[in-house]
Amino acid sequence: MDFSLTKDQEKLVEEVSFFAKKEVKPGTVERDREEDFETLFKLLTGKMAEKGWMGLSYPLKYGGMGKGFQELVLLLTELARVDVSLAASYSVCMTLGPYSIYKFGTEEQKEKFLPPLFKGLKISAFAMTEENAGSDSAMQETLAVKEGNHYILNGRKIYITNAGYADTYTVIAMTDKDKGNKGISAFIVEKGTPGFSFGKEYKKMGIRSTVQRELIFQDCHVPAENLLGNEGDGFKIAMTTIDTGRLGVACQALGASMGAYDIALSHSKERVQFGKPVCSNQGVSFLLADMAMKIETAKLITQKAAWLLDLGLPYSKEVAMAKTLASDYAMEITTDAVQILGGKGFLVESEAERFMRDVKILQIYEGTNEIQRLVISSHILR
Repeated sequence: MDFSLTKDQEKLVEEVSFFAKKEVKPGTVERDREEDFETLFKLLTGKMAEKGWMGLSYPLKYGGMGKGFQELVLLLTELARVDVSLAASYSVCMTLGPYSIYKFGTEEQKEKFLPPLFKGLKISAFAMTEENAGSDSAMQETLAVKEGNHYILNGRKIYITNAGYADTYTVIAMTDKDKGNKGISAFIVEKGTPGFSFGKEYKKMGIRSTVQRELIFQDCHVPAENLLGNEGDGFKIAMTTIDTGRLGVACQALGASMGAYDIALSHSKERVQFGKPVCSNQGVSFLLADMAMKIETAKLITQKAAWLLDLGLPYSKEVAMAKTLASDYAMEITTDAVQILGGKGFLVESEAERFMRDVKILQIYEGTNEIQRLVISSHILR
């Protein structure tokens, strides 16, 4: 087994690391405080799009770069190492948003919707969560009723990342409530469709420079050709797509852990107490050792999940493990980083506290870690 990166992968890491430090890191504190997504949106559709990164893991045929999801892990991790908010929005643009269309769309749908996304002319979003439908997808209340050559959508979605800025939405809705999960369907809904509007924007503890808003559908007329797959395929489409989203979450967690560790390690070497750097204190050095071990462990399972995905092999168990392990570890690592910095770690300017706030959501979205353990146990108990 070879764990080394190819020359192209090494070059990608170097390029993304430089970009993150030069273009992303300046202003992270201010963006977080001001809940500024506008700047990140300009990066996504501007300099990141110019580099081709908005289509990194998708075929050249549709305007992508033709790389794999292993490259996405490298890119996302380096972004999250500096700013989890940018990594979170980019992750949706690379996984949840387009993957459902790429995997389940007709050729006509792919040719229409994917190239603008991969060129950065538009960005995407994925809408499944509702007030009463979180972990239990069968509780969907958004309804889609076919009338002629359209489906009429009515309902609301909540906590939708990139909402308002995104032009292309994959929306999950019920076409037959009597069938439970088998009555769920998926639709491509474009911004500007009559009957489709946006509700409140949410205030959050972390990833504050991302945007999450409510989607509102009131007699929204969606062309029948925008149905993804067949009626009743929505649950399968959603679960398959969310697996890629979980890979993105694992990368966000891994990058945040590395960023917090960088800060803690540097501080421990520079901070002198009792005539010695604090890293010479066994309590601190052991914390750093544990942090390093957790990062390496999370990195390995995340890379394995991406490797399986690139090979077209089953990876649902491994990506659930990666998401759970990486985000649980990230919560521990960022907390320990704040502890190592002491009072300084409690200040916004340290950036460690931002990592700590940001990673909490990673234990929650794309399926809570409790749900992930159900997924994992369902695989190992078969």
